[in-house]
Amino acid sequence: MARKNNTKLRELMDEFGVKTMDDVHAFVKMLTAETIQAALDGELENELGYSKYDYKNKNTDNSRNGYSTKTVQGAVGEMEISVPRDRNGEFEPQLVKKHQTDISAIEDKIIFMYSQGISTRDIQKTMQEMYGIDVDDSRVSKITDKVLPLVREWQERPLQSVYAMLMLDAIHYCVRDNGIVVKKAAYIAIGTDLEGRKDVLGIWVGATESSKYWLNVLNGLKNRGLKDILIASVDGLSGFVDAINTAYPQTEVQRCIIHQIRSSTRYVSYKDRKAFTADLKLIYKAATEDLALLALEDLSNRWSAKYPLSVKSWQANWPELSTMFKYPPEIRKLIYTTNAIENFNRQLRKVTKTKSAFVSDGALMKVLYLATMNITEKWSMPIRDWGMILDNLMVYFGDRIDIPL
Repeated sequence: MARKNNTKLRELMDEFGVKTMDDVHAFVKMLTAETIQAALDGELENELGYSKYDYKNKNTDNSRNGYSTKTVQGAVGEMEISVPRDRNGEFEPQLVKKHQTDISAIEDKIIFMYSQGISTRDIQKTMQEMYGIDVDDSRVSKITDKVLPLVREWQERPLQSVYAMLMLDAIHYCVRDNGIVVKKAAYIAIGTDLEGRKDVLGIWVGATESSKYWLNVLNGLKNRGLKDILIASVDGLSGFVDAINTAYPQTEVQRCIIHQIRSSTRYVSYKDRKAFTADLKLIYKAATEDLALLALEDLSNRWSAKYPLSVKSWQANWPELSTMFKYPPEIRKLIYTTNAIENFNRQLRKVTKTKSAFVSDGALMKVLYLATMNITEKWSMPIRDWGMILDNLMVYFGDRIDIPL
């Protein structure tokens, strides 16, 4: 269904000659006006009790009587709509009342509720109770679809050439695809620029998380102008490091310590877990890599016989787990875990928790985009003590950082 809708949308855009962002806005305005008019036609149909040309089911002496034109102000700008009339003059439209000229508040309220993860059924109920307006699923979808051109523009916006840090993670959702509910991953990239400000560089909905898809994401960032990443923090997905090294060979990669702890303690018995994690803490809290390696050796001597795979995972992943020891505490605390992106993911889950499955990739992307705009609106300040952090980064990456004096 989603594929058919996308094909139809592309056909409409081709027919309308959509080539620039101005064309997109004009196209959205046209669709909005047509949606409102279709809804008004539906209201009159309900009023009369029969559909157009269905005279067999007509049980009233009233009938349609053409249209009157009306200019209204919507969230997408000024537009002209045609309001249907009835012969007896009894029809009182509810969506756009007789003397109402501004409909932006209605659209804004629907989009706001949608961005908060409120279901279309609850939106319908709220609009009915508060405004006496019937808003069915299809109308909510059509109103919120005007967000999609903004999503595309946001996904394709140019990026800065250098980011100090990049965090990558994925969150999984159930999405309908050709009538079947499947698991899909929303790939998320959060960057910290050279001014210490965080930003969500993009969200991409694709197949279940894989290093191959991550490579596509990274190449997409490169195509948008991101030439260099100083340090990347990632989870333990197999092949992740290779994907980063392929796209950005100079980037330092830090594997998330928290993910590593969770992974390596998964099969440690409950009675040993407290002692095992205490020994792990001596590794990642060590002041230097030499001290960390001594702690890792102690861990091996104490636990290898009982939990060989858990110990081996620290040894095998050490090149990426130990990256943080190159840097002072101010940088180390920013890169040793992907908690920042996990906090972002938790906020997304609050918005999406009411959805057992999304009807399409587009429906999921609309909610994630709107939620992201709400969340990042508060990201106005740089990271604390960024000046000191940048000074340290200049020592390690000075030849790759170009800051105008």
